[in-house]
Amino acid sequence: MIQRYVDRLEVLSCVPSGGPAHATPLLFVHGAFSGAWVWDEHFLPWFAGQGYAAHALSLRGHGGSYGREHIDVWSVHDYVDDLAAVIADLGAAPVLIGHSMGGFVVQKYLERHPAPAAVLMCSVPPQGLVAAQFSMLFQKPDLMLELNRLLGGADVAPDVLREALFAQEVPVETLARYYRLMQPESQRAIWDMSVFGLPLLDRMHRPSLLVLGAECDALMPAFLVQSTARTYGVPDKIFRGLGHGVMLEKDWMRVAEMVRNWLAEQGI
Repeated sequence: MIQRYVDRLEVLSCVPSGGPAHATPLLFVHGAFSGAWVWDEHFLPWFAGQGYAAHALSLRGHGGSYGREHIDVWSVHDYVDDLAAVIADLGAAPVLIGHSMGGFVVQKYLERHPAPAAVLMCSVPPQGLVAAQFSMLFQKPDLMLELNRLLGGADVAPDVLREALFAQEVPVETLARYYRLMQPESQRAIWDMSVFGLPLLDRMHRPSLLVLGAECDALMPAFLVQSTARTYGVPDKIFRGLGHGVMLEKDWMRVAEMVRNWLAEQGI
C-alpha cells in the first residue's frame, strides 16, 4: 500500500505488481464516520491483484486528511470537490465505487462530471436519508440514539459498531481496531444528505451503474437499495447474510468478485 497526499487529502493506493494495470483505475469513496482505511483492509490489495490500479481517498476531515478539527463545517459539496481533486491527479478517469455516504458523494459528483462507470454500494439513495432514518427509528431506536451520540462527538460502545456494520462474526480484536479508527461525521453533510443537497437527477451524467446492498443492513436497508436501482433503471444485487460494512465482513470477497465480474462485462 502506498500513502500519499493530494491537496492535503490522504490517498491510499495499491497497484499491480509484475505487469501493466488495466487502463481504467478504480477510486473508492468511503462512508460516514470512517476513512480510506476501510478499503485498504481487503479491497485495495485484492483489486490490485486482479490487475487494477486501486485508490481510495479520505475525504476532508476523515482519516489522514486535513480538517478533522472543523468536521462539522464540511458539506457534501466540499466532499465532491475532494473527489474531483483526486480524480484530476490520477491522470485517467476512474471507475467510482462509493459506499454509504460515499455513494451519495459519487451521485453528486456525476451532476458535474462524467465517469466510465460507477458502483453504489449500500449507498444513501438519491431521495436522501429521511426514509433510512425513519426505518431505523422504528426498527432499531437504540442504535439510532447511539449513532446520533457519535455524530455529536461522544464515545459509544464497540458493540454499537458491531450492530451498525456487521451481520457476520468479527473477531474482538479486529472490532477494537476498527473502533479506534472510527470518528465523528459532519453534521452539515448529514443535513445535505437528508434535505438540502439531494442529487439533481436531470443534471446527472449517467454511466454504467451497479447498485449493491446487503440483506442485514441496519443503516441502509435493502428496500432503499432497491429504490435506488429503480430510480436509475438498473437491477439491484442484495447480498444475503451481510451487513452494512460489506467491504469488512468475513465474506467481503463475494462483493469484490461481483464488482470485478461486472467491470469485466463493461469491458473495463
